[in-house]
Amino acid sequence: MSSDQISANPLEFAKALADETRQKIMAACCCEWRSVSEIVEAVGVSQPTVSHHLGILRRAGLVNVRHRGKHTFYTLNQELVAVCCGRIMQAFAPDVAGRELNTEDTEDAEGTETLKTLKR
Repeated sequence: MSSDQISANPLEFAKALADETRQKIMAACCCEWRSVSEIVEAVGVSQPTVSHHLGILRRAGLVNVRHRGKHTFYTLNQELVAVCCGRIMQAFAPDVAGRELNTEDTEDAEGTETLKTLKR
């Protein structure tokens, strides 16, 4: 899907993000091209499972695909992710969407997780 064809349907984006395995695949493909076997190793699930989820991500436009010989490589479509996140913010957080967000790390009540909180 080219950047001219980005529809950025927030519902399809949210559906694609709703699965933990797809989230892991997106993280593994962020900022670099990876083969299916590299994604399998990074995510720790079977090749058929990765291929299934890559198909869903591909149909949603969330990964870019490159073929090299017998191998297929994937990378996260960061442009579409940014567009979709922006549209979700415009729809559900319009007061925040128009201003620059600054975040800071904080710990939860047990002090075990790092969370992002908004700084105004």
